[in-house]
Amino acid sequence: MAMLGGLYPAGVCYHLAVLGLCVVVLFSLSTEGLASRIVNFSQVGGIANNNSLSVCITNSRLMNDTLASLEPGDTLFIPNTTFWLMGGIYGKGLHDVVIQIDGTLAYLDNLKEWPRGPDRKVQECMTFEGIENVTFTSSGKGTIDGHGAAWWGAVQYLIIGENRPKLLNIFNASNLVVEHLLFKDSPYYHVNIRDIDGLVIRHCDVDARRTDLPYHDLYDLTAFNTDGFDVSGRNVHIHDCNIWNDDDCIAVKEQHGDSIRSPCSENMLFERVNASGVGLTIGSIGASASHTCVRNITFRDSVMHNTFKGIYMKSRPEPEAYTGEITDVLYHNITIYKPTQWAIWIGPQQAAYEGACSLLWPDLPEAKCPVPANMHWRNIVLRDILIFDPKMSPGVILGNDTFPMYDILFDNVKVVNPGSYPWGDEYYKCKGVSNGTATATTNPVPPCLSV
Repeated sequence: MAMLGGLYPAGVCYHLAVLGLCVVVLFSLSTEGLASRIVNFSQVGGIANNNSLSVCITNSRLMNDTLASLEPGDTLFIPNTTFWLMGGIYGKGLHDVVIQIDGTLAYLDNLKEWPRGPDRKVQECMTFEGIENVTFTSSGKGTIDGHGAAWWGAVQYLIIGENRPKLLNIFNASNLVVEHLLFKDSPYYHVNIRDIDGLVIRHCDVDARRTDLPYHDLYDLTAFNTDGFDVSGRNVHIHDCNIWNDDDCIAVKEQHGDSIRSPCSENMLFERVNASGVGLTIGSIGASASHTCVRNITFRDSVMHNTFKGIYMKSRPEPEAYTGEITDVLYHNITIYKPTQWAIWIGPQQAAYEGACSLLWPDLPEAKCPVPANMHWRNIVLRDILIFDPKMSPGVILGNDTFPMYDILFDNVKVVNPGSYPWGDEYYKCKGVSNGTATATTNPVPPCLSV
């Protein structure tokens, strides 16, 4: 399996001879030869430590004006204090700049006054589009705080659904570094980066909690859609991060033939991550008219304490004529402690929409879990996976009976003290797999894999 060869041109990646892999190291790009300014947000008029609505609006307008004024070589400096904002921060076409957040950017939790478009959809907290060679950094640990609790909860979901702002939203970009930042309590996704070519996220944290409990109960999970890092595109490296949230911790999203930067989400490495939430995830991935593609994805050397889900791969239903693939995926050296629900799920997404695997499956006998036939899975490897004390049976592997998953390998996947519900002494629900194998050190062995 060629996992990461050719991620970047020579000079921005190095080889680890022992592993035989090309590991991405994307350095902050040199601004040598460029005129440079340090634009201090406080000195240009930013008002600190005041969360009145009028100040939030004033700071937001100033932030947009300041972003629009940045030229190649500039650094926007947020000093070590708190600046309150409203949503609608927008930067387009920036290149060769640094955004240094040494303090806190905090968003007011005023849903009534939140900026919206003509269709009443909320504007994101902060959006960047068409940017290149941009570094988001801090000299310590900068904070972007969405104060999302006012947007969360089952009652709020019934009222506003998913019409909630993302904390940091980036689209159509290349060669980005995001480092030394805390993303806290987003109303919706924390970091959503789509259609990227060249991204490093390192030494960053995500923290979204409804309680101080050291696990995820049903109340905590009503902080719906608070994904940690969602990414699509190619040449991505996320490492040395801590994530505690109540949805996907990291989620690889799809690219397709109509995407801008690449037709495939590919060449991604996630390593040395401490995560607890709804999984180290690929998905949900749906087929498309221009062919959806996810391939060459590696998660490794990571730990999940008291997580809700662990290893999580999910497809979703789309029209039958559409096509898609999830190929060449490796989860390696992942340790999972006391998962509340599924330690391993490879199959269709559980959701409330029509055609999805029911959220009530398998608890209710009449609940259905259909598997999309037009998502092609191949070469999925779980290696050196250690799971301690899962509350439920270890997992689910569900392929389509007519178009099964191919080449599924469990290599040294061990579960210590597995739960018995709902699969009893079979431990896994496992079907729709062709050429599935498990090594002798795997225990227990999913029943549809051969040893």
